[in-house]
Parts: sequence; structure tokens; C-alpha cells
Amino acid sequence: MSIVDGKPRSSLEKDTDDLRDLSRDIDTGEISELAVVAEGEERTTWFVWMLVLCSTISGLLFGYDTGVISGALVTIGSDLGPAQLSNGQKELITSSTTLGALLGGLVAGIMSDWTGRRLVLGIADVIFIGGAVGQAVCHTVWSMIGARFLIGIGVGLAACIAPLYIQELSPTRLRGRMVVLNVVMITLGQVIAYGIGAGFENATGGWRWMVGLGAVPAGIQCLLLYFLPESPRILIRRGDMVSARTVMSRIYALAQPEEVELKVKVLHAAVQKSIEITNTTTFVQRFKSMLFDHINRRALIVACGMQAFQQLCGFNTLMYYSATLFKEIGFDQPTAVGLIISGTNFVFTLVALKWIDRIGRRKIMVWSAPGMIFGLTLASISFHYLTRKTGGNLIDGTQYSTAWSAIVLVSMIVFVASYATGLGNVPWQQGELFGLEVRGIGTSLSTATNWAGNLLIGSTYLSLMAKITPAGAFGFYAGLCLLGWIFVLACFPETAGLSLEEVRMVFRNGFGIRESKRLVKVKKEMKEREKAKERNDQDRGDPGTTLKRGV
Repeated sequence: MSIVDGKPRSSLEKDTDDLRDLSRDIDTGEISELAVVAEGEERTTWFVWMLVLCSTISGLLFGYDTGVISGALVTIGSDLGPAQLSNGQKELITSSTTLGALLGGLVAGIMSDWTGRRLVLGIADVIFIGGAVGQAVCHTVWSMIGARFLIGIGVGLAACIAPLYIQELSPTRLRGRMVVLNVVMITLGQVIAYGIGAGFENATGGWRWMVGLGAVPAGIQCLLLYFLPESPRILIRRGDMVSARTVMSRIYALAQPEEVELKVKVLHAAVQKSIEITNTTTFVQRFKSMLFDHINRRALIVACGMQAFQQLCGFNTLMYYSATLFKEIGFDQPTAVGLIISGTNFVFTLVALKWIDRIGRRKIMVWSAPGMIFGLTLASISFHYLTRKTGGNLIDGTQYSTAWSAIVLVSMIVFVASYATGLGNVPWQQGELFGLEVRGIGTSLSTATNWAGNLLIGSTYLSLMAKITPAGAFGFYAGLCLLGWIFVLACFPETAGLSLEEVRMVFRNGFGIRESKRLVKVKKEMKEREKAKERNDQDRGDPGTTLKRGV
């Protein structure tokens, strides 16, 4: 019992008042001290790491199935009917995956709001298995296109839900790093795809093994999903507090029961408004709020803008066509050279893994984007001098300057290293920008934007190279990167260190560049004060004071 205005207050009344204060702070755009106290014990346990690693198999599948086609396209030969695949057929095979991913991404988040995140990942695995087997046994161009389209639906579902699922299960201070782990697995999947492609390059029908092996990790994850929990935010929204408490106690296994209880209460209070909105509005009304509610609209602009930037920079043309490109400029082992590109992507994604929560999302983007612009500009200049004797175009079988070919490779490495450090990771933090009531809708729309950009770039790359020359194409991509960097400087706020429920406050007034910095600073100061109080409590021999303040 405590005394206020001479009247005794029960513990339950105090809890109610504290949680009411938290809701008020969220409504007014301020950091709640109670929420900071509740975050307290966030040491990571083996359960969290195993959960995240199981989830990131989706990323591995995403990377493998988008990367494997590069090696397959140069080894298919006449296996699908024509003596040689035309540029148009190659574009259809690659873009069919992207079209499927666009449709899969569009429905993934929305569907997961009803079914839960875990079930959607399971559906994606089943689709992956079907698509991988379908590719391995096809004998016509159109059956290959159909199987690649099916794979694309699985890729779209996984690309949208895996980061979202991981975010909702991760401690705040490690949320960015946990999502980057999914991107690490995407790049690892691409490395494995290129490695397997190089191994089967000279084998008869080897491309069938390349595409068919994608069914193996999908089958493994499908089995592991049975043991993974549902997102506690989804469970709370369903009113299943017992299951939510069980999941939270496993995630925070090193916390005291009182600390876990506080975390559940604070999370419930923080998402209460989202639950009320979900229960009192229709899907159409929530969809409209993405456009007409100023907070949701700004979050959507940032999420879609970052995803468009990721695709329009032209990176995925390297994933799809790098072997074809390096073959044309004179490399004897084009798939092996493509492995250098995917290896660079993997290594520098590990750099992002280490720094994304320490440096912050915004700073990484501001610093890495100029490297992309430089790499693409250097590539454009290199292609100009490389192709002068062939009228600016790449002609297969021509002996090009090895020096300029090497500079092209170096420019690609610079571009990919810069991309992997920032733009390859940061847009997939998209789920943290939206409130729970529209998080599925928001992530679906932004993921669909990603795949729409991918479809545009992937289906026009070879034609663009032919129309405006390779030098012009890469110069064009450099210009798009410059526009993307300006967008980051003007619109992209910092979200590192803020909880999923706190991020939404950033967009209350404008795009929140300054407001996000202020909130991060305020929260950091609160945490420092809380740590100082804990040290003082321990010095006085009263270690339970922190819990008494929070519960």
C-alpha cells in the first residue's frame, strides 16, 4: 500500500495509474519512464538466438532463390527447347519471380494480421518446395516461368514476414541487429547459390540441381516452425494474455517473474490503442488511414521510399545478370566472378550487423549512399572506355581490355560493399515504422513497392543496356542513387533505441528527423538515470527498489 493525499492506495490502483500514465505519454509523443524501466532486463538468451536463426532460414531461401537464377541462365543452354535463350526469355524468367514476389508481398502482412506471423512463414515454405521441384523437372520456357512465378510468391511472403516476425520478438536494443541477421542469411543464400552454380557450371543438366536444392532448407524450416512461438503482440491483440506471458518469459528467461510481468503489462498498455482501433474499425478503414492519417502516411512514405531506393539503385541486376555481364566483358569463369560480388555483399552485411544498433539506421544510410554513387559512376566511366571499339555496346565474344574489365569489377565491389553496409539492410527495418493496427498493411505495401521496383529494373535491364549502352545504364542508376540519398537526408528519421511502440511518435510532426534525435536522447538519459538509481539502491542494500517503482 502507498499513501497519496492522506489516502491509502492499493498496488493494483498504482499499477493502473502507472499504465494510464504510459498511455498518456505515448499519446502526447513523450518517452514513458515506466516503459524504460520495463525494458531493463534485456540480456539475450539461447532461445532468442535459436528463434531468430530458425526464422532467418526464410532469408536464406529468399537469397538462394533470387541468386541461383544468375548461374542457371548461363548453363540452361537448349534444355528448355530453344537452342539459346533470348534476352526476352531471360527477362521473363527473372521477372516472373519478381511479379510473384510483388503479389506475395502485397498480401503477406495483411494476411499475417489475421492468421499470425508464423503460419504465413509455413505457407511460404510449402510454396518454396513446390516451386523448387517444379523448376527442377520443367522442360519448356513457359513451365520454367510458371515455376519461377510460384517461387516468387514464396519469396514475397518470406521477405515481408520474416523481418516483421523477428522485430516483434526481439529486445529493443538488438532489434536492428536481429533483422540484419535475416539480411545476412539472404546474402549467405546468394553466396551459396553462386557457389553451387560454379560447382555445377560444367555438369550436364547441372542447373536442375541448382534450382532443386532450394527445397531442402524450406523443408527444414517447415519442421522447425512447429516449435516456434507466435508473436506476443499478436497474442495480446487476440486477448491471449496467458500465451503472451509464456512467450515473454521464454524470451526474457534471465528476468525475474516480476520483471516479465511488468514487460507484459507495459506492452499491453502500449498496444491497447492499436487493439481498440483494430476492434472498432474495418480493414478498409484501416487501409484508408494509411493515406489519410498523417502519422501513418508519413511512415508509409518513408517505408515505401526506402524500399524503392533499394531497388531502383540497380543492385538486383547484379544478382540476376552478373554472370551474363561478366561473361560479356571477357571473364572466363563468369559465375566464379559473380561469387566475388555475392561474397562482398555477405561480408559487408556483417559490418552492418555489428553497427546498425550502435551507429543507428540514419547515419549508416547517410554515410554509405555516397559510396554507391561513386561505385556506379566509376562503372559508367569504365564501360564507356571499355566499349569504345564496339560503339558503346557489349558484344559477346569480343576481346575487351582486361584493365578496364578489372576496373568494372572493382567499381562493382565498391558499389556492393556500400549497398550491403546500408541500403541492403535498413529498408527491411520497415515494420518498426508502423503502429500495430496497421503494421501488416504497411509492411505489405512497402514490400510490394520493393518488388514493383525490382520488377521494373529486372525486366528492363537488358533492354536498357541495349538502348542507352552500359555506360548510360549505370550512369542512370547513379543518378537514381543520388535522388535516393537526398530522400534519406530529407525524410528518414532515426529509430535505433526506440521500442516499436515509441517509433510511431516520431511522425507526429513532419518526418521527425530532429524529433527522433530528441526522443533517442531523452530515452538514453532516462536509462542512465535508472542505472544510477539501481547502483544507489544496491549501495544501500535495497536491490528490489527498481521493481517496486515499476510494479
